Amino acid sequence: MSRFGLRPTREREAQLFEHCAQARHAWNLAWRVTDTYRKGGARAARPPRYVGMAALLTEVRRTATTGMSPEEADYFAWVASGNAEIQQQALRDFDQALPNFLGGTHGYPKRRKKHRHEGLRVIGAGRVPAFTPDGEPVLNATGKQVHHRRVVVQKLNTKWAQVKVPGCGWVRFRNTRRGLPDAKSYRVTYRHGQWHISFAVVPDPTPAPGDGSVVGVDRGVAITAALSTGKTLNCPPSSKKELAKRRKHERRAARAPKNSPRKAAEHAKANRLKRREADRRKDWVEKTSTRLARSFDVIRFEGLRIKNMTASAKGTGEEPGRNVGQKAGLNRMILAQGWGMLRTRTEHKAPGRVEDVPPAYTSLRCSLCGWIDKNSRKSQAEFVCSFCGFTCNADTNASMNVAAGHAGGTTPPRRSSVREPQPAWVGIPLFIRGGGCQSRAAHGRQRRHARPLPQPASAELSCVGLIGDSEVTHQRVLRRDCAGRSWLRGTFGWGTSSDPAVVC
Repeated sequence: MSRFGLRPTREREAQLFEHCAQARHAWNLAWRVTDTYRKGGARAARPPRYVGMAALLTEVRRTATTGMSPEEADYFAWVASGNAEIQQQALRDFDQALPNFLGGTHGYPKRRKKHRHEGLRVIGAGRVPAFTPDGEPVLNATGKQVHHRRVVVQKLNTKWAQVKVPGCGWVRFRNTRRGLPDAKSYRVTYRHGQWHISFAVVPDPTPAPGDGSVVGVDRGVAITAALSTGKTLNCPPSSKKELAKRRKHERRAARAPKNSPRKAAEHAKANRLKRREADRRKDWVEKTSTRLARSFDVIRFEGLRIKNMTASAKGTGEEPGRNVGQKAGLNRMILAQGWGMLRTRTEHKAPGRVEDVPPAYTSLRCSLCGWIDKNSRKSQAEFVCSFCGFTCNADTNASMNVAAGHAGGTTPPRRSSVREPQPAWVGIPLFIRGGGCQSRAAHGRQRRHARPLPQPASAELSCVGLIGDSEVTHQRVLRRDCAGRSWLRGTFGWGTSSDPAVVC
């Protein structure tokens, strides 16, 4: 979706605020009507959909105000003075929100509030003939040409263009892309003291390099994104001076009288600082996601549940939570990194090339030998494998595990994660190339008790002893096997590549 800065005049801005209030009222009206059918157990009937809601809206707009109290008369007159197209489009949006909730892609629609949900959606008023991908005109049942809706946009110069808003006329916006947007609808929003317009256009996906490269992305707080290539990317945070200014304006706004001009002015100053932080984060996410989509064929992220990770720890009245303030600070730090936005925008730019890896043990697993041990994580930034001695940055090691698609390691789940490092074994490989029953028995025991264990990269096995085909040699080796079978369990599979072997 293409997003541009909207620059309305004073008169146009007042009309846009009025449109936002009318759209919010129509949404809340539909929400309240639908919510009445959800209370009191099972539903007695289905709530009305868009057609029924539009009929209720028309009835409210046509209600005569004679004989009403001044408050009721003002309310009905205010609803009737609103733009019908803006109100009906808000009802259509709510009608679409219900199937989205039932489909599991969105949450249940909530009531919209002033100063928080300032926006409206508009369907283009222009008409253009419709054609098939082959270039043939689309005809209806009567044989007439079908026309599709299009947003009416005009170019003023190389930097500015204007769009037609119902009830407002032409409003200028800053065109930061080549050409004019070709969309059927657009959305106008007001956040942190600034207007924006977003055209519903699906951009073309970013082309992949085609070299089969795979990258893993480990997201964190100290390092926003650590790549398996060794690079680290950090989202630009707010400076200490900006944080101090924001806290100062928020304290002044909290102490100011309710609905006073001073309270609104302090909130506006604090929102201006919040907008700068959000703009920096969004700019970083856009650039980083584009770089990932252009540089790699497959991008793998940890499958983090950010909503659960940033949940409040306050608990309930019966069971209050602990360390609520510390958890709130951690939640703010996580949300300031833009984890979810980075994953979403990368999926938009590289559809079908983004994968999620289960995050279990990715930070404790050694990317070289696969050993899992919580003692390998020496600190937030240091990782030293307790088995093979591999040393690496902890976030880079986790990103390499994510790139390999590993959700766990080779440590059996029943073993303790604090097991002492085991020395490199030196043994006598026994090549079983057929022969006596002892050889077949050893081969059967190996298949039953074999457990694949990682071979350290620095370990080099040495063969000590004699290997022969005589029956005496086999019996000696097998007697050692039977005597020390409990010790040998879990050490099979360290022999040569082709033949089965037993390490004694």
